[in-house]
Amino acid sequence: MFHMGWFLHYGFGVYGWNQQWSGNVAADVGQPGLFKDMATSLERAGFDYMMIEDSSVVPDVYQGSLEFSLRNGVVRHDPMALVPLLAGVTSRIGIIATAATTFYPPFLAARLFTTLDHLTDGRVGLNLVTASPHAAAQNYGYEKHFEHDLRYEMADEWMDLVTALWESWEPGALVLDEDNHVFADHTKIHPINFEGRFYKSRGPLNTVPGPQRRPVICQAGGSPAGRDVAAKHADTVVALVSGIEAMKEYRDDMSARLIAHGRKPSDAKVLFLVSPVLADTDEDAKVKLERQKAAQVANFEPALAGLSYTSGMDFSTFDLDAPLPDLTGKSNGHQSMVADLQRVAGAKTLRQTLTDKASGIGSIQIVGSPDSVAVQMGEIMEYVGGDGFLIGSEVTRKNITEVADGLAPALRRRGLMRSGYSSALFRENLMEF
Repeated sequence: MFHMGWFLHYGFGVYGWNQQWSGNVAADVGQPGLFKDMATSLERAGFDYMMIEDSSVVPDVYQGSLEFSLRNGVVRHDPMALVPLLAGVTSRIGIIATAATTFYPPFLAARLFTTLDHLTDGRVGLNLVTASPHAAAQNYGYEKHFEHDLRYEMADEWMDLVTALWESWEPGALVLDEDNHVFADHTKIHPINFEGRFYKSRGPLNTVPGPQRRPVICQAGGSPAGRDVAAKHADTVVALVSGIEAMKEYRDDMSARLIAHGRKPSDAKVLFLVSPVLADTDEDAKVKLERQKAAQVANFEPALAGLSYTSGMDFSTFDLDAPLPDLTGKSNGHQSMVADLQRVAGAKTLRQTLTDKASGIGSIQIVGSPDSVAVQMGEIMEYVGGDGFLIGSEVTRKNITEVADGLAPALRRRGLMRSGYSSALFRENLMEF
């Protein structure tokens, strides 16, 4: 049995703008309805969590302009306000919201997520990102973003401080003794007087510890620096690498890093990003995939814009019919994704590489009817030794239905996915197996 989540790769934003199955985006944008529908559907299906990505920038690296992003609806609203609304229509599914450690003061984050833990009855998670675009850093008053590995050193200390704040109330500090007029035992609540290289805080938190005390921590560890932060702090890890052998290497590497940090490999659930192509029959799914590929090959602009955003380099300046240039050490963005692209490209041209990758978001291509895809997912996870999958498909009601009411039942029939929740708390469900 493995875990299932959904990665909302545009966060609380717009999906499939002006496409066939995108619904009424004009009515949905900035409203919670679509995401409420998603939360109730995924909980009914038995998903462990939905993870809401975030960013603080309108991407403008591609062609040095905002035009592509705004023409295609690449906007994001703050996910924090959405979390309690999703919790209000569900009772068990975990809800993970993203916070950029570089831009969130640790005290603010610790207090916010403790509050959200209460408002969700113990079902909130915190996705750690360091952010990558210089433009995002400039929105917070910096001249440019910090160097890649330095950002992870900062994130490591950030988590140490946030954890110390969550622990500033000892177990049993909340007394609630009405007869003796004692709300909390002051001898069990302490200033932390944290002073590190990057951050400092007096403490303690002025919030009562949440049901989980420590919200579930999620991290997308790709680069060596990112993997190490994930191994030290994360309860679940978002993994995106290309191919089944790379997936196995990733899980083995994360296990070794967890052990090096004094943890067990099972202490962090590694979920691999996939975007399954589903249809009523295997043949229908293959036709659907070819149609998707043809559309992507006919227009590489979205792929080039996406690579520009993640790498911080303008891919519109690269020759599509020449080999991909050596980008080693040139990206201050998502270095693991750049390295993976370089590895997959080899000596092929950029056009050939994008053609080969024209199959959606994910570590490995999974295509077929719900039953066929369920079998493939079971075989992949058995070989890789990971803990589950994150669906990375567009958030449309059609995709949600295909997964929640087609794929999930097929997985349950094979004993690969939970049929219910044993606990009201996100952490306990995640760590159940």
